[in-house]
Amino acid sequence: MREKPKLDLGLTAYDELFKDDKEIKEGRLPKIYDIPIELIDDFPDHPFKVKMDEDMDQLVDSIKERGLITPITLRPKEDGRYEIVSGHRRKKACEIAGLSYVKADVRDMTRDEAIILMVESNLQRSTILPSEKAFSYKMRLEALKRRSGERTDLTSVPVGQRLGGQTTREYIAENSPDSNTQIQRYIRLTELIPELLDLVDEGKIALRPAVELSYLKPEEQKMVYEQTLDCDCTPSHAQTIRMRKFSEEGRLTDAVIESIMQEEKPNQKEKIHIPYGQLRKYIPDNVSYDDTRDYILQALEFYQKHREKTPTQTQNQPRKVR
Repeated sequence: MREKPKLDLGLTAYDELFKDDKEIKEGRLPKIYDIPIELIDDFPDHPFKVKMDEDMDQLVDSIKERGLITPITLRPKEDGRYEIVSGHRRKKACEIAGLSYVKADVRDMTRDEAIILMVESNLQRSTILPSEKAFSYKMRLEALKRRSGERTDLTSVPVGQRLGGQTTREYIAENSPDSNTQIQRYIRLTELIPELLDLVDEGKIALRPAVELSYLKPEEQKMVYEQTLDCDCTPSHAQTIRMRKFSEEGRLTDAVIESIMQEEKPNQKEKIHIPYGQLRKYIPDNVSYDDTRDYILQALEFYQKHREKTPTQTQNQPRKVR
């Protein structure tokens, strides 16, 4: 049985005098421990999903062959267990691969420090669902607000001063791929009922209509969802604006929602639904979720022009002589 790592390894000032430059530099490097998987808990309310897909299969095979190359990041808990800050997917792959221990960088940090690091590390992923962005942005925003006026980095400058008068949302926007306005929209998605949020993740409801729906009461959202099933369609942005107005006036009923939803929309006479996750692997990383539709249309237009310029193989093939 391996000993539990001891985190209090600091030397006294007297001992520090006898360390050379190499030892001092090495002391600043993170210390990696082998932590039993059974002692590791998931991060509470972790907004990012661990998918059992082809990428996971490849990661498991890699771990079986070469072990875990990039350690996960943990924070110690008061009960002697550990909490994942970064590396839920890697930890799951290690479990599937049959490992009993996981290499980990164990850091002492507060809950809010852990939230900020967890969100920042996961936002580097190439594929992020709208719901994942929504809850991660909300968690990070709340963490930064709680830390306002407290020590936030090595310069010990309070958040308000360090941001130069910026709001926390503006600060997050400068350090993320989305604008301040987009971040506000994503955070509004956390007010959607799960059924509607799933439709957003699947690409069936766009971001702006989803934001309008988030202002409806939960029971009103439930009625909208039921109508999407009955009508086999989703509301447009203009329709959701009208629904929100009816809701604010206290006049949004099931009959009103049905009437709005049954209006014929040219773009919904015939629709093909393709899960966003299936499309993502064909789309460059710099194309955002909201720009995906335009990118696909441009790609199809380019392909059509290419077909018009290039003769088909059938036309180029020589005829068989019998």
